[in-house]
Amino acid sequence: MGSSRHQLLTGWGRTSPSRARVVPASGMGRDSLAALVSRPGTGGVIPRGLGRSYGDAAQCAGGTVLDATGLDHLGSFDPQTGLLTVGAGASLDTLMRTFLPRGWFVPVTPGTRQVSVGGAIAADIHGKNHHGDGSLSAHLRSLTLATPTGIRVLRPGSGPEDPSEDARLFWATAGGMGLTGVILEATMQMLAVETASICVDTERLPDLDSLLAAMASGDERYRYSVAWVDSLARGRHLGRAVLTRGNHARLGQLPPARRRPGEALAFAPATRLEAPPLAPGGLLNRVTVGAFNEAWFRRAPRSREGQIQPVAAFFHPLDGVGGWNRLYGPRGFLQYQFVVPFGAEDVLRLALERCSRSGAASFLTVLKRFGPEAGPLSFPMPGWTLALDLPAGRPSLAPVLDSLDEAVAGAGGRVYLAKDSRLSPDLVGAMYPRLARWRSVRDQADPEGVMQSDMARRLGLVSPPRPAPPPPPLLTEGRSQG
Repeated sequence: MGSSRHQLLTGWGRTSPSRARVVPASGMGRDSLAALVSRPGTGGVIPRGLGRSYGDAAQCAGGTVLDATGLDHLGSFDPQTGLLTVGAGASLDTLMRTFLPRGWFVPVTPGTRQVSVGGAIAADIHGKNHHGDGSLSAHLRSLTLATPTGIRVLRPGSGPEDPSEDARLFWATAGGMGLTGVILEATMQMLAVETASICVDTERLPDLDSLLAAMASGDERYRYSVAWVDSLARGRHLGRAVLTRGNHARLGQLPPARRRPGEALAFAPATRLEAPPLAPGGLLNRVTVGAFNEAWFRRAPRSREGQIQPVAAFFHPLDGVGGWNRLYGPRGFLQYQFVVPFGAEDVLRLALERCSRSGAASFLTVLKRFGPEAGPLSFPMPGWTLALDLPAGRPSLAPVLDSLDEAVAGAGGRVYLAKDSRLSPDLVGAMYPRLARWRSVRDQADPEGVMQSDMARRLGLVSPPRPAPPPPPLLTEGRSQG
């Protein structure tokens, strides 16, 4: 087990740094982890995976951050059913490299493979298939959680409304941003596939109305659907987009040369480019992003069906660029993602109009449709979700986003906490109406308020931690104990 160290941490957006004592979980057994979580010392504790939450969700200023990446063991796997038990520190990239060549894919993936299983559960990640398959929590069969009151094995029961104590804690943990305890491992249902490719249909749409109509009428024919939106288009072109939808390719859909054993399921993506370590501020501005958007829209086909794309190209194109977050310069960037119910499409239009008028150039703007809700702090709900990547530091950006927060909340929508770095705490209760239920479950699991994060304090999700005695010496027994 490595020694603890004090370290300055940020999220993927590289904003709001704070310093904490970082303790590696590698080499720690469950008894040691339980002791650390129950008595972390001054400032509380929060687990951290691969650091891909965009804001301050995996930081704990003045407290302890548990580096959970060492909990990366691959446990039991049933090749007949696809049930996999895996340590919380393992990445989705590891799962894909290990199991996709064997014909099994992760049930849900966001736009990057570089997230840990524990972090994915804490954020209850969604993907391009939420409209049909829901978020990650819908595919979990159990999880093991180290809470400040002990280690628990939790199951989802009959669903988010199950009144049993274990089920309530399960659903408070899925989407609970690490504030109910430290996830140690989980059992999930993997998805059987014939190939490591996606059969993709692409359509170019001239405006927002035609995009929404196409998605509403056709998404159900596809497992995966996502639209890239030109955030700078205005007037009659507002919301012009490239809509990309697909299903896992069957073996017979591949070219004959790629149907050979070992070829159809081959998966070994590589990082092909590396962002410069010191990209200048302002590199991604209205001019450069506008030129990119115009070229991207024009090069897309008006309509194309049946293109075979590798899984990595379809789901994770930015993973091919190492450290792409550095392209936003030293001030970093914000990802503003919100969801509004069906029927509140005017908020989508408002967001695009205000960002375009303000000159806030979003390099990557995507629109998806969501299916059912899950736990009380899980982000997805039936409706439309829009995500915009925006350079931080522009004076005009804060009032624009503040006004959008009000519009989203007023429409019955919410922002994604895993990507937030600036939401007002006054709006959290309106956006997450089951917040009181979540707090009551969390308080039972953590009555002393040990689990803390910068985000949780900023948004008033938790109270400041009560004074605690110094932590006991960290034990060094093998991680298999407990």
